[in-house]
Amino acid sequence: MHLRVASHYFFVHIRGEVISSPVKNKEMVVIHQPIGVASLITPWNFPLAMITRKAGAALAAGCTCVVKPAEDTPLTALAIANLATEAGIPPGVFNVITSDRHHAPSVGKQLCEHPLVAGISFTGSTLWILISLKQIILTGSTNVGKLLYKQCSKGLKRLGLELGGNAPFVVFKSANIEQAVQGAIASKFRNAGQTCVSVNRFLIQEDIFDEFVNKLEDKMKALVIGDPFDEKVNIGPLINLTQAKKVKLK
Repeated sequence: MHLRVASHYFFVHIRGEVISSPVKNKEMVVIHQPIGVASLITPWNFPLAMITRKAGAALAAGCTCVVKPAEDTPLTALAIANLATEAGIPPGVFNVITSDRHHAPSVGKQLCEHPLVAGISFTGSTLWILISLKQIILTGSTNVGKLLYKQCSKGLKRLGLELGGNAPFVVFKSANIEQAVQGAIASKFRNAGQTCVSVNRFLIQEDIFDEFVNKLEDKMKALVIGDPFDEKVNIGPLINLTQAKKVKLK
């Protein structure tokens, strides 16, 4: 779904343009061309969607892809590569490189520094990415973004940043409390809370504060934690022990 939507959008919108020229006997033409090899470095929390969104745009623009999935979710990327082969995508157009956590910095460095790589799409916040790049699309912390700007300023690199989410949940007294609580549960606990748009604070109008909190508490107590393959379970495990320890500290 994500691959089809992204591919269709960019395929339709990538087109040339004729611009009015200040000189009467000349015309100005904009032609969009593929930049070349695109390195796609993706996170673990949406291992399917992030790859297909990035790859869809790159392939529609005529670029080949090298996907480096997160160390915790390599099988999703390999499954997508198999589907790409079955769909008839030629060898070398959609590629996957996996690595363990220990080798991730060196693999990432190659994906960024290799002379054939012309663009990089990066979702995450790991610091090893802070090296000379031709193009970067980053989702992660603002500190990483600041360092990337510093690293890219010398070469005037093309740089696109999406620096994570900041998600307040605001409820006014005119709201339907039941629907607001249901929306809060869905937003806060989706994917076990492991999303960049998960609610990080609640702002509730004073008149309905107690009612909202009580109903939210009741809904939270009803949530079932366990095996996500069990239909009765609402919340599965966190991605790894390190992530679990971070949540426990908070």
